[in-house]
Amino acid sequence: MSSRIEQIIEEIEEYVDSCKYQPLSTTKIVVNKEELEERLRELRLKTPDEIKRYQKIISNKDAILADAQAKADAMIANAETKCQEMVSQHEVMQQAYAQANETINNANQQAQSILDAATQDSNNIRLSAISYTDEMLSNLDQIMSSTLDDAGAKYSNFINSLSSCRDVVVKNRSELAPQTAQAAVASVNEESLSLDDDEDDDEDFE
Repeated sequence: MSSRIEQIIEEIEEYVDSCKYQPLSTTKIVVNKEELEERLRELRLKTPDEIKRYQKIISNKDAILADAQAKADAMIANAETKCQEMVSQHEVMQQAYAQANETINNANQQAQSILDAATQDSNNIRLSAISYTDEMLSNLDQIMSSTLDDAGAKYSNFINSLSSCRDVVVKNRSELAPQTAQAAVASVNEESLSLDDDEDDDEDFE
């Protein structure tokens, strides 16, 4: 069964795959910022719980080792008890010593085997948990990096477009400048002629 974090990452990947490409681009896509941020917020909330769960799995190593040690101690104690029982029987003293030593040696070997197996199992669990957590964080880093790159590209395209529009405005004004100057001169001439006509009318009236 996959974890919620794996599900969220799959949802983000599916969402990114479903997004439309930007016009004239086969690499940049258009995303719904609120929808993507909602998934990322849930991912941030779930990540600490997921890490705690794997830390708990790692901590079980101590429990596995403690259980193995308890079994080993019980086997050694049982062997020592049998040894004492055999030694107490005088008629089989020598045989009892031999059997006791063999029993203790076997118990020590079995106990060491249990400890070795438990240590190996706990190390495997720890390495698997660390590897999974690192892979999960790596996927999250790639998603965030891709999102940041797309946002930067959009902002750069907007600035370039705005700058291009301003260049057109400046060029148009430059082209209009001579005509504007001519219109101003014509307006001054018309006003001068109008004043001359008014003065002639006043003289005729007198």
